[in-house]
Amino acid sequence: MAGENRRRRLRALLARAGVRVAGDLTLIEQAFVHESSAKESGSASNERMEFLGDSVLGFITAGWLFERFPDEPEGRLTVRKAAIVNDAQLAQSARRLEFAELVHLGVGMRNAGGADNTSILADAFEAFVAALALRYGIEKARTFVIREHIEQLDHAPDALLDSKTRLQHFAQEHLSATPVYRDRSYGTPQTPRFSSSVQVNGKTLGTGSGPSKKAAQQAAAQAALASLLPD
Repeated sequence: MAGENRRRRLRALLARAGVRVAGDLTLIEQAFVHESSAKESGSASNERMEFLGDSVLGFITAGWLFERFPDEPEGRLTVRKAAIVNDAQLAQSARRLEFAELVHLGVGMRNAGGADNTSILADAFEAFVAALALRYGIEKARTFVIREHIEQLDHAPDALLDSKTRLQHFAQEHLSATPVYRDRSYGTPQTPRFSSSVQVNGKTLGTGSGPSKKAAQQAAAQAALASLLPD
């Protein structure tokens, strides 16, 4: 995407967080620089901001849940928080906001379809949240996260529980055991692939694959749930 068009898109994105005068966009642009692009161009990547954004996102989400569900115990709030900030949900919001068109990728990663990679999009979302907090303050970051991510999700009791969480709850409650995952990586650095199998009480209940270890484990957990709960 050409420079001025990109900046116009970034300003529109900032407006969703209530930023009326964007000013210098250098930090915001960095939030979309993947390490593969940074290595090719010699520029800074979004990795450090991703690190910070993960904590900022968790803080904002925890505060929102604390206020929204005043009667729920800590354990339930923890499950809700984990579901809201997982990569799949963050990437879903990133896709809706068209982050894929803004992410800077190296040639190899771009050719391999990295712009739609769940992990890359989730990392960009976290980095953007960090950039918002650093450049415009925590309240702008809070506005963006709540309006453009948290409030877009279904908060029904079980809607946000991912397969791994559901399997863990079921196994602990009904089988008195904790699921154990066995992972294997294959593919190439440009197109990584992972496979995972999940065991409960030493018995393999499901296998799955995906572009990341997390995705493969989720697929394995989903297969295990299908075998345990066919209905």
